[in-house]
Amino acid sequence: MTERSTAGADSAGSVAADPLRARFDRARVFSWAQTIGIVVLLAIIFATPGFLAGPSILSLLTTVSFIGCVAIGMTLITISGNIMSFALGATVGVTAMVFILAVNWLGFGPGLVVGLLIGSLLTGLQGLLIGWVRANPIIVSIAALALIYGVTQAFTEKGTIYADPGTVPASVKGKIAGIPIEFIVFLLSAVVAQLILSATRFGRNLFMVGSSFRAAEAVGVSTWRTVTGAYLWAGFFTSLAGIMLAIRYDSANMDYGVAYDYDAIAAVLVGGTAIGGGQGSALRTLAGAMVIASVQVMLLLQGLRQEWQYLAAGLIVLAVIILQARGSGR
Repeated sequence: MTERSTAGADSAGSVAADPLRARFDRARVFSWAQTIGIVVLLAIIFATPGFLAGPSILSLLTTVSFIGCVAIGMTLITISGNIMSFALGATVGVTAMVFILAVNWLGFGPGLVVGLLIGSLLTGLQGLLIGWVRANPIIVSIAALALIYGVTQAFTEKGTIYADPGTVPASVKGKIAGIPIEFIVFLLSAVVAQLILSATRFGRNLFMVGSSFRAAEAVGVSTWRTVTGAYLWAGFFTSLAGIMLAIRYDSANMDYGVAYDYDAIAAVLVGGTAIGGGQGSALRTLAGAMVIASVQVMLLLQGLRQEWQYLAAGLIVLAVIILQARGSGR
């Protein structure tokens, strides 16, 4: 009887282990497929004539800075289990406009603070609705997108706002040791975000909430505060992109944020952040942003219009989502 029971238990354990083993093997195969795909894509990019020339590299570093800051913010939202936000591009535009207005009225320092606060609060309020009220994150982001564009364009009459001469210091433009200042800001942002994720209680709570909302609540995590915090930080990093764009062009327009949502989503997914939440890294998002920006620069070098950039980003996102879904066995 004992031998039969033991044999039955072993058999049951083997049956239970087989699906887990199959799922692990499948995830490993698709992870390798994703890695190989990225390597092949990078090989094509680097083989593009002119890609490694000085002007192209500078263009790459500048482009990735704007995409990357938005993508870091998107990473925090995705890790929290709220998939993504479609309002971060609008936040880029409105932050740029608020920054220019504040700089013209108050000066550069106060304008910088006001711009960061507005962007953080706009996104943080969305997080509060999602975390406390339990509103659907996609619906909230779409509503926020419409409200931000509608209110801003009503007040500005769809126009461009320009910085007054001399209000933006020359020291915040240009390069340091040949590296664009925007890229340095992006690198620092990625490091700060990674420290938040890996070295703070908030970061640990964020991964827990993203993995299992109910389990996080059961162990005493304040889920609504964690989700709201993720959105506040997302707004902060996104605001940096808007402010850097305003500084670069000495002006602001709501169109500055167009398509950054989709580029950021592509960078986050290419970087390996799980679309279902609970897994991700700001440093891997940095690498993902480099891939997306490299694709854009390659397409520009080949003389293709911006529409092709949108198409490429869409195809990359679709491919990564399929790989993640197949790898998880869904």
